[in-house]
Amino acid sequence: MSTSAERRVSGLEVRSIDYVPLDERHGKLWHLGPLWFMSNAQIATLAVGLVGISQGGNLVWSLLAIVSGTVIGTFFMAFHSAQGPQLGLPQMIQSRPQFGYVGALLVWLFAYVQYAGFNVFNSSLAADALHTTVHGSLGLWIVVVTVVALVVALVGYDVIHKAERVLTYAFLVIFGIFTVGVLLTLHYPPGSFDLGAFEWTPFLAQFGVVAGYQISWAIYVSDYSRYLPPDVTVRKTFYWTYFGSALGGIWLMVLGALLAAWAGQDFDTIPSINSAGDKVFTGFGAIVLLFSALGLVSVTALNMYGGSLTLISAIDSFRRVRPTLAVRLATLVFTAALSLVGALAATSNFLENFENFLLLVLYLFIPWTAVNLMDYYVVRRGHYAVAEIFNPHGIYGRWGRHGIIAYLVGFAVMIPFFAVGTLYVGPAAEALGGADISLFVGLPVSALLYWWLTRSIDVAAEARLAEAEAAALEQAAREHREP
Repeated sequence: MSTSAERRVSGLEVRSIDYVPLDERHGKLWHLGPLWFMSNAQIATLAVGLVGISQGGNLVWSLLAIVSGTVIGTFFMAFHSAQGPQLGLPQMIQSRPQFGYVGALLVWLFAYVQYAGFNVFNSSLAADALHTTVHGSLGLWIVVVTVVALVVALVGYDVIHKAERVLTYAFLVIFGIFTVGVLLTLHYPPGSFDLGAFEWTPFLAQFGVVAGYQISWAIYVSDYSRYLPPDVTVRKTFYWTYFGSALGGIWLMVLGALLAAWAGQDFDTIPSINSAGDKVFTGFGAIVLLFSALGLVSVTALNMYGGSLTLISAIDSFRRVRPTLAVRLATLVFTAALSLVGALAATSNFLENFENFLLLVLYLFIPWTAVNLMDYYVVRRGHYAVAEIFNPHGIYGRWGRHGIIAYLVGFAVMIPFFAVGTLYVGPAAEALGGADISLFVGLPVSALLYWWLTRSIDVAAEARLAEAEAAALEQAAREHREP
């Protein structure tokens, strides 16, 4: 690695939406495992496992819905992760070949809302955990969590990876003890493990929220694999991401379902974790909550980092941006401020409607993930002219009508199958007794329609253009300027 490359990958991260040149690629593939494990292994994920129980399902079928929803939802996010080392780009900028230089704003808007929504929930939950253990006002702790997360996000890629590895090791000890305690000391109501008590509506509600939560990570994943060298292979990148995220998700969601079944109507995330921990030994609940706050700070930093990248991408659609450290700082501060205001203004209704927020995320990103993955793995087979992604008049155009049409049609056909609590139940979902199967409708419709619309794309010509522009792309990236 060159001296200039070493300067750029140490200290504060400078790069954002720009291409990472080959001589700056670094890191180990296995680092993706603990990063995605710990990103999921935090108590905001625990809240995702409550849905089946809260809607009247029994424990065993809720657990099966959690496992199956995770297995399916993680499949998509892990395939997105494999794009990072091959393209050297963050995730959302990769939407331009499908949706166009300006058209990609459609999905970037939704992505930014997701980052903000998760940060409001995460920072509020972390503040509640700190308020319960250390005391002090909730508002003060929300500010502290936001500022610490901002600093981590500003330092950037490498420190985020390192922090998640350290937290993973601590998690295995603290939550290992906590989980054993939950399994051995808590008692569950009669019928909790009765396989004959199956009900479609709570099962599919739990399955849909879990799958949506896992798919929602798809907008992040290349952000944290793009500095890896391309020879790590798609298959191995997929495996490390998949198993890290799936194991972390299943662990915490299962804990959430167990705690909800035990506490019943009295369940409240922070008090219930505290009470369950104290059943292991007095004061252990506080230890679990303090560590949980650290996990929430780390995932808040991930959201700020991804939100900054998405915001820079959106600005670049109107006016070309040189991705300097100053640009990173400005967009990070704006994203942090937005999250802070939202968290300070959040009411209990927002926290109670987290399930509905997750479902809306699922609906918005099902057609996007279908289009993006179909384009990468089937239509273009990983061959992109990366320099053209940053060219407002390049081969991908300003408006990608194929991607936009496939997205909108896929979303439209899902609407009758939506079941969003008391907000909206579509006619098809109502006919199915409130069961939500929109995931199984939107994915194939968007993917197949996009494939059909893009049959005329000359992939070979794009590959030749990419090869012709490769040397200039590398040189521009090393000089940190636009290709």
